[in-house]
Amino acid sequence: MAWQGWPSSWLWVASCGLLLLVLVLLASPSSCRARRTLRSLFMARSKRLLFRIGYSLYTRTWLGYLFYRQQLRRARNRYPKGHSRTQPRLFNGVKVLPIPVLSDNYSYLIIDTQARLAVAVDPSDPQAVQASIEKEGVNLVAILCTHKHWDHSGGNRDLSRRHQDCRVYGSPQDGIPYLTHPLCDQDVVSVGRLQIQALATPGHTQGHLVYLLDGEPYEGPSCLFSGDLLFLSGCGRTFEGTAETMLSSLDTVLGLGDDTLLWPGHEYAEENLGFAGVVEPENLARERKMQWVQRQRMERRSTCPSTLGEERSYNPFLRTHCLVLQEALGPDPGPTGDNGYSRAQLLEKLRQLKDLHKSK
Repeated sequence: MAWQGWPSSWLWVASCGLLLLVLVLLASPSSCRARRTLRSLFMARSKRLLFRIGYSLYTRTWLGYLFYRQQLRRARNRYPKGHSRTQPRLFNGVKVLPIPVLSDNYSYLIIDTQARLAVAVDPSDPQAVQASIEKEGVNLVAILCTHKHWDHSGGNRDLSRRHQDCRVYGSPQDGIPYLTHPLCDQDVVSVGRLQIQALATPGHTQGHLVYLLDGEPYEGPSCLFSGDLLFLSGCGRTFEGTAETMLSSLDTVLGLGDDTLLWPGHEYAEENLGFAGVVEPENLARERKMQWVQRQRMERRSTCPSTLGEERSYNPFLRTHCLVLQEALGPDPGPTGDNGYSRAQLLEKLRQLKDLHKSK
């Protein structure tokens, strides 16, 4: 087992070293202030190490699968009809159907309504996805997996076994379970009239992909299935990369058209817009969107999709180039010594502030 290139032996050596340090602190005759300072340092470092160990266990061992199964059971009991009420979008012969799964995830069916062929995106609950397949009367021929985390890939096995001609697509860098057809950046998957392009967007995981449904064949808007890269007014955590890596991936999305529909992997809209109001309290676009989202959530209605044009107007993680956001977060030395954040520094600070906001 390794985490980000660390051999497993080094993880255990580091853990033992931290344990030895805390024993020394507890036995030290030095002042209380010194002990408190050292203890704080230990706690900060140990939390990071414990997270790395826990994340490695979740993504690389059977413990992660057991945790996912527990999540699945609890969500099915709590939300027998799904956590949100969703509304499909029907274009000229193409249907996009959001499926609420687990406690706040979304899976999707993309359907060629003429050929009766379907593609599933991130089918974490195979039971819910299969129910939608049967209700729509379609044939599942492909699974598009954005990344390896179980809350996005947990249904790959059951669905691919049930539908024998079904192919499982994803990045070979990500260890996606039951992957049959590896994809690289800008590869295209064709199903009927559906043309879906994979875009490499590392950061959340090393091999994270987003999927862009081309709107031209059906004369409608393109659709971005963003997994855990981008949410309504938010972005995913950087588990396997740097702020620079995540910024580059977000810039990939920024290069798409304003009318592109954003179909995210989670229902985080109300929480994310609340944080956006902290960093840009006078953003009127955010205020209007927040009012709409609150009305939707009062009735447990889904808030997806938004458009990338909307996201550019209020999503702080897509606005790191905006002077108003830089001024709101205050001056700080940039990489060239000037006053102001680099965009990667700003992205990292936004994430830190978001975590503090969530913990209050």
